[in-house]
Amino acid sequence: MDLIELWQQMGFGVKSLMALLAIMSMWSVGVFFERVFTFSQATSQSKAFAPQVAKHLKDAKLKEAIAISQSKNFKYSHLSKVVLAGLQEYQFQKDSTANLSKDDIIDSVRRAIQRAASLTSADLKKGMAALATIGSTAVFVGLLATTLGVINAFQGIAATGSGGLGAVSGGISEALVGTAVGLFVAIPAVWFYNYLTGKVEFFNIEMDNSSSELVDYFIKGA
Repeated sequence: MDLIELWQQMGFGVKSLMALLAIMSMWSVGVFFERVFTFSQATSQSKAFAPQVAKHLKDAKLKEAIAISQSKNFKYSHLSKVVLAGLQEYQFQKDSTANLSKDDIIDSVRRAIQRAASLTSADLKKGMAALATIGSTAVFVGLLATTLGVINAFQGIAATGSGGLGAVSGGISEALVGTAVGLFVAIPAVWFYNYLTGKVEFFNIEMDNSSSELVDYFIKGA
């Protein structure tokens, strides 16, 4: 029995579940490659951004550092987003009429950086919840198809009045295919999720380090 014949013999319920698994598989692959592209851009742009903004900060050129952070060349950079938030907040507080102490300004900068880091981290995780859901539920969708296949097998027995192989082979085939397809969808999704989670954690560490360095820079006196 080839795959075309097997598909033709499947019941409507099993076909629907197979179609759902196909959609889940395409979704997980799409999310993975989109995130890989985004993370690759974030890595390369951040490597180019860090030395440029560091040079301007070393020369005490805050406006130039802000301009670099706002550049479209670094729109994917996670570092540029948190650094920009800190620089803009510091510049705003320095230019405001409120007579704030240096400690108050630093605290305000810390809060701005924390907000930016949280938003950036959430943006980096975009689509990953879907991967986690697919990885944890695809197996159960496959098992549901397996259950329906077994039911069809017993219906074949009831219809023929015998338990021969011919009566149950179609249902057994559906059951085995349902389990296999469910695993085929779930396993890559779990791999994708774990890989991307590791990348996000690394980006979070980079953002924390950059934030600490920027705050230290302001404490020492911009």
